[in-house]
Amino acid sequence: MTPCDLTIIVPTYREAANLPVLVPRITAAVHHVGLDAEILIVDDNSPDDTPDLCRRLAAEFPVRLEVRQSERGLSSAVIHGMRQARGAVLLVMDADLSHPPEKIPELVAALNDPEIDFVIGSRYVPGAATDESWGLFRKLNSRVATWLARPLTRVADPMAGFFALRKTTFASAAPLDPIGYKIGLELIVKGRCRQVREIPIRFADRLHGTSKLTLREQVNYVRHLKRLYEFQFGGWFHLLLFLAVGLAGMGVDLASYAVLLAWLPLAAARGAAIWTAMTFNFWLNRRFTFSAARREPALRQYAAFCLSCLCGAGVNWGLSVGLCRLNSAFDGHRLAAAMLGAVGGAGFNFLLSRSFVFRARTRVGAAAQPQCGVSSPASAELATLPASLGQEPANQVSEAPVRESEPVVS
Repeated sequence: MTPCDLTIIVPTYREAANLPVLVPRITAAVHHVGLDAEILIVDDNSPDDTPDLCRRLAAEFPVRLEVRQSERGLSSAVIHGMRQARGAVLLVMDADLSHPPEKIPELVAALNDPEIDFVIGSRYVPGAATDESWGLFRKLNSRVATWLARPLTRVADPMAGFFALRKTTFASAAPLDPIGYKIGLELIVKGRCRQVREIPIRFADRLHGTSKLTLREQVNYVRHLKRLYEFQFGGWFHLLLFLAVGLAGMGVDLASYAVLLAWLPLAAARGAAIWTAMTFNFWLNRRFTFSAARREPALRQYAAFCLSCLCGAGVNWGLSVGLCRLNSAFDGHRLAAAMLGAVGGAGFNFLLSRSFVFRARTRVGAAAQPQCGVSSPASAELATLPASLGQEPANQVSEAPVRESEPVVS
């Protein structure tokens, strides 16, 4: 493929009504500043006339079409487009006209600064705005999603779907495995983008069609965040989840004990409540904390988890009693010794759970995980882009096999 300055990746599904408006506006914006660009439409086999429409558009505009027959989803479509892109700079935008094509030159120009890793067309920096039709629920939903991503990045609009980066940044990223729509956040985190610039935009409501943001996609976003937290914080994040599960289990323990006391003798009620809480903790840890190990046999893991809890209880008891007997200071402060014992027991439980109970074993014949974001690293660095690209003041913060393709124009 002949290299070019810029590839504009537009993932689509049932967006044929918007493309005749979007493509001319993109072309006018990039030609105005002398950028050699291609518009790469990545379509998930839409049941409309997208292929025929792209063929007609390609007669006049630099449009190329990739049709994916077997995969679905915005994030995987963007990754597919980045793998097929000819440009030294990759820019992603929606097809629904919510992102202003006239801002493309500003986003690309920001990457002329070698210190900048990633550029966002942002809705939440000074000078930006969202469409007046946005209701309170939609605004609140966006703000909560942004707040949940705050430990991962300090950018004001990490949910943005309008962004640009160098192809070399994409090539050097850690293995990408996004769930749902938020591929930009995935690239910031796994591309280790420390310097992110935000360009203010006016985010418009879609021109034609209906929004694809459903309750399922919101659940997928939470699942995606968990993966990114695991990538960013590793064992510390697992420890935090493990302790949160333990606190929830304490509530189950006490509630069960209070109920069972009305039906069972004291010793039996206490034992049944502990067993109930232990089972509850096992389920939550298997489902969330150590979800990568869920393919292993549940009964084996359950037995190992109960054993590890008994060992942790032994560490708790031994540490609490031992501190009191061996150190007179603790003998006068037995609650402090008990607290240290509880912490030691919980830490021991976590280490056993992580290394023994929920250890994900490598299966024979399992496919090797890809080592970077693309099939082969890009070799060329970003060329200097036309100096005529202007930049307005912007916020800056520190911070799968290829499916069937249908080239429309080369």
